[in-house]
Amino acid sequence: MNTVKTTDEESARAPKVAVVTGAGSGIGRAVAVELLTAGWSVALAGRRPEPLARTAAAAPAGGGTPLTVRADVSRPEDVAALFGAVRDRFGRLDLLFNNAGTFGPGGMPVEELPYEAWRHVVDTNLNGAFLCAQAAYRQMKEQDPRGGRIINNGSISAHTPRPHSVAYTATKHALTGLTKSLSLDGRPYGIAVGQIDIGNAATEMTAGMQTGALQANGETAPEPVMDVADVARTVRHMAELPLEANVQFATVMATAMPYVGRG
Repeated sequence: MNTVKTTDEESARAPKVAVVTGAGSGIGRAVAVELLTAGWSVALAGRRPEPLARTAAAAPAGGGTPLTVRADVSRPEDVAALFGAVRDRFGRLDLLFNNAGTFGPGGMPVEELPYEAWRHVVDTNLNGAFLCAQAAYRQMKEQDPRGGRIINNGSISAHTPRPHSVAYTATKHALTGLTKSLSLDGRPYGIAVGQIDIGNAATEMTAGMQTGALQANGETAPEPVMDVADVARTVRHMAELPLEANVQFATVMATAMPYVGRG
């Protein structure tokens, strides 16, 4: 692999470089805009070019440099092309926010869940996260200065499931294992890996929760949400720590959501 050699002084002056997957909407868009506003160069990755362009346009003038890359994280060839584009444009990688994900068919009992739907959720949420982390890990290990940070987007469901969420919940539990293993294996190379578990950020994905969500007791009840900007600021805090420090796990949630004591 070709690596870009820099001096310590050049490294200190250069903007930090991030990849944000699922950057076309929701949490991914909010985090990408937060990083761009703070001066980061950000590769915006997603399956649809138009939403990525809208994310790039949402960042204020005078901030960091956006790079939009169409990529389906479940496809190894797309992931390879994404990280190749980042290396060619920016020369290094300081942060991967592994955010792309899908809930799958909402509210479907396990006995009715088609295998194709299960496989789609696993391919996106788990296999996609692995492929992107692997590509980031390879680049961070070989670049100079060596190292970087990976933040995986987990979920409250990585702790406690919602009803009828078997595919989503299983992948988010698995993501916690991925985070722990990557964190351990990255230590010798200055690669810090953490996870943010989010509950009820106000995005398109959670829009229906404010009118009514199925609860563990079988009732349907509205749930509070929080501003997605609060998630973005938390990710930025995790991202901007020195590599000698790591937020291993962070939980950011709507204060009054039915998580503590769910079930």
